[in-house]
Amino acid sequence: MEKVTLIATATMGLEAVVAREVRNLGFEDVKVENGRVVFTADVSAIPRANLWLRTADRVKIQVGSFKATTFDELFEKTKALPWADLLPPDAEFPVLGRSVKSTLFSVSDCQAIVKKAVVESLKIRYKKEWFVEDGPLYRIEVALLKDMATLTIDTSGEGLHKRGYRALHNAAPLKETLAAAMIQLTTWHPERPFADPFCGSGTIAIEAAMIGQNIAPGFNRDFASEQWDWIGKDRWDEARQEVEDLANYDQSLDIVGSDIDHRSVELAKGNAREAGLGDVIKFKQMQVRDFHNKGSYGVVVGNPPYGERIGERATVEKMYQDMGEAIRHHDTWSVYILTSHEGFEALYGKQASKKRKLYNGNIKTDYYQFFGPRPPR
Repeated sequence: MEKVTLIATATMGLEAVVAREVRNLGFEDVKVENGRVVFTADVSAIPRANLWLRTADRVKIQVGSFKATTFDELFEKTKALPWADLLPPDAEFPVLGRSVKSTLFSVSDCQAIVKKAVVESLKIRYKKEWFVEDGPLYRIEVALLKDMATLTIDTSGEGLHKRGYRALHNAAPLKETLAAAMIQLTTWHPERPFADPFCGSGTIAIEAAMIGQNIAPGFNRDFASEQWDWIGKDRWDEARQEVEDLANYDQSLDIVGSDIDHRSVELAKGNAREAGLGDVIKFKQMQVRDFHNKGSYGVVVGNPPYGERIGERATVEKMYQDMGEAIRHHDTWSVYILTSHEGFEALYGKQASKKRKLYNGNIKTDYYQFFGPRPPR
């Protein structure tokens, strides 16, 4: 198998960020669609995309896409796909499903039909009647959207937000993929100071340090497709060697994370150590009203509490006012804040240069961007 069609799935609102990452890896023929970025590449793209994509949720192989309005059609067209090129005779292949605005709306029926069709297809190639499924995992998904069925196999295993460093987190953790996207939507680069005054378990600061030192987000974890013979150990070894070669551990960084809660600060320190960045990031307990940084042309990125719970709102609104007061003295800095609070700008005391709609889990939020002046050349 020379070429594969890959789908990098993306949270709504982050498709353009994921597409930019895919292009930066050198892949062409990139199509941006709702919730996904589709590209065609050599098989070696599977290890590289999994190891390097910071903002995508998963990387899937597209096995086929076709119109299906009857179960017969779904069965026959699925069976006709080249499953035996991808699945060995001992493959474990559970089938997941979803259906949106489609004639075939029963997901469990669609899953059962796809499973049966794949088995029938494998029987022809392997001349077997029974498959024990005790080998590597190939998780198949049938997704129906407006009667178009897309069949994929997940190459990632656990979602790509699972970096392997966050063993511990607080009650409402920010997904690592969203944290990385928030940083990529700023003007920050490694020579400039970086601060997160609501650091929680440290995710934004850790993602910034990984970006700053060009550390691949997947360097510390395993992927389902590492077990697939047709990709081969050599391709994975090569991709991991590239990760090692391109990391710039000598890049000095000025990254500070602070939080009002001392338990969060201890949690963040532990996660940074787990990521191998314990000496790179400074964490301290501090209220946002005491925010102060002597550096110039720095960047603040934060995901403060939103005040969605009854009783929290007044405290959160006061905190937004304090933040505006404290950061006003840093007139060369740029500030980027994610919140669902619609009165944020009024409380902060300034209108954003730009706003972007993003989803934090199921919460619809705005990413407020306050651009500071450009540093002199």
